Amino acid sequence: MKTSTIRFTLLAGLMAVTSLAQAASFSGHYPAGVEGIKGGSLPPPGVYLRDYNLFYYADRFPDIGPPDFEAFVYVQAPRLIWITEWKVLGGYYGMDVLFPFYYADVDSSIGGPFPDDTFALGDILVEPIMLSWHLKQFDLGVGYGFWTPNGDYNENGLRPSRVLAQGFWTHMFSAGGTWFVDEEKTWAVSLVNRYEIHMDREDTDWAAGDTFTGEWGISKGLKKTLDVGLIGYYQTQVTDYSGASAPDINDYVVSLGPEISMFHPKLGLFTSLRYAYEVDAKERPQGDTLTLTLTKRF
Repeated sequence: MKTSTIRFTLLAGLMAVTSLAQAASFSGHYPAGVEGIKGGSLPPPGVYLRDYNLFYYADRFPDIGPPDFEAFVYVQAPRLIWITEWKVLGGYYGMDVLFPFYYADVDSSIGGPFPDDTFALGDILVEPIMLSWHLKQFDLGVGYGFWTPNGDYNENGLRPSRVLAQGFWTHMFSAGGTWFVDEEKTWAVSLVNRYEIHMDREDTDWAAGDTFTGEWGISKGLKKTLDVGLIGYYQTQVTDYSGASAPDINDYVVSLGPEISMFHPKLGLFTSLRYAYEVDAKERPQGDTLTLTLTKRF
C-alpha cells in the first residue's frame, strides 16, 4: 500500500477514524459508527447540541499492513442541530453543522515518521437539508450535506494535516428510519444509509471513490429513560479512485457491538455509550471504537 494511503486511512478508523475522517485508503469523510440504536430517528422540533467523543485503537492492518502498525485516535465533534416547526412534504425541516477536532498518535514502520501527539480541526460538515417524519410506529428521515475542505491539508508534508484533512469537497446523501416493533415502543430496529460523492482533490485530477455507509441498531427499552441494544456498521468504497496517481484500492469494514443509552430528565440530557469491534476489514485499519455521545436540548 502507498504511504499516502496509509496516512489517510488512519483516521478513518476512528470515525472509523474514519470517522469524521476515515482517511483515505479509506476514501470518505463520514465516520462509521457515529450513530447507534434509534439512529434512524431525528429529534422533535428544537435546538440541540450533540457532542460526539470517539476513541479508536488499531494494531491490525489486514492484507497490507506492517506488523508493527499501531494507531490511537480521539475525535471530539460538537454538532449543532436545529429542527424547525416548518414542514416540507409533511416532514419537519431541519439543519445542522458539525466541527470535528482530532487527536492522533500513530506508530508505523511504513509511511513515517508520523508526528506525535497531534491535534487539529478536520473538515467541517454542513447539512442544510434534513426532513423527518414521526409516524405511529415509524420514524423516517432524509438529508443532504457537504463536507468542506477547510482542514489544513498538505499534499507533501508529514504534518497532522496529512491525516486530519482530505483536501476535497464531498456531497453526502442520507436516508434512514426506526421501526418501533411493539405498540409500547420498547423494541426498536433502526437503519441509516449514507452515500458520499467525492470531488477532485485540490489542484489535482485525483478523486476518491464514492463511499457507502450503513449503520444499524436493535434496542430494548428497560425503562422510559434506559435502552440497551446491539449496533453495527458496514462501510465500503463503491467506485474506483480516478486520476493519474490514483491507488488501486477497494476497502471495507464491518463492526458489531453493544450500546447503552440513558436520558436524564432533570438535566434534559441524553447519554449513549457504545463499543464497536471491527470483525472484518480490507485494505484499512481494523480495530476497536468506543463512542460517548451527549445530547442537550435547549
